[in-house]
Amino acid sequence: MPRFSANLGFLWQELALPDAIRAAKAAGFDAVECHYPYGFSTEAVRAALAETGLTMLGINTIRGNVEAGDNGLAAVPGREQEALEAIAEAVDYAQAIGALNVHVMAGKASGEEARATFVANLRHACNLAGRAGITILIEPLNRRDAPGYFLQTSEQALDIMATVGAPNIRLMFDCYHLQIMQGDLTHRLQAYLNSIGHIQIASVPDRREPDHGEIDYRHILQVLDTLGYDRPIGAEYRPATSTEAGLGWLGAYR
Repeated sequence: MPRFSANLGFLWQELALPDAIRAAKAAGFDAVECHYPYGFSTEAVRAALAETGLTMLGINTIRGNVEAGDNGLAAVPGREQEALEAIAEAVDYAQAIGALNVHVMAGKASGEEARATFVANLRHACNLAGRAGITILIEPLNRRDAPGYFLQTSEQALDIMATVGAPNIRLMFDCYHLQIMQGDLTHRLQAYLNSIGHIQIASVPDRREPDHGEIDYRHILQVLDTLGYDRPIGAEYRPATSTEAGLGWLGAYR
């Protein structure tokens, strides 16, 4: 039976993070994950996780100056110090709450200098995270939702991971982003399974509940079951109305 993680970056946005964790438990999720938890104390988040018995699968590094258009820092030449500070902040926070992964946001950049910057920052992130038993994730984002984002395809991510050469770097396989950019999800899951650290789902093209649209997630879940993938799958979608009103898929997919 598949297991699912509630992405609290999108689900239960009306609640404070500790209360969203409790809501995810009450709804039947097996784990949680979020984007930017830094406005909440680690003590409060850790207490909610302990109370519910849920694991926080991962958090993101901050995007930077969002009003100025930042969407991450780690691949942006000239922003290395900010990137290192964001990585340290995320690793410290993840360690404090027992999160398993940190997604290092690349940011808007292109070219070889950006690649070299990203690789150097990822090597630092892997070294820092490795001391705490944390995995570093990198995630290709689609150019429609994240124009100018440095990392856009699974092959690009795998190439960078090979260059970084650390044992604790993995691919965040977001079916929504990769369907828009590349498709062929079944083959990519089969080919890249050993490099994948986390999988996320949402409908395409509207990024709503994963029970409609052009991806047949019943098929995807069957593929993952056949491959022996048994980790919680991240529900990272924007609810069409309220979170609770759209949770029918959760029981149906089990």
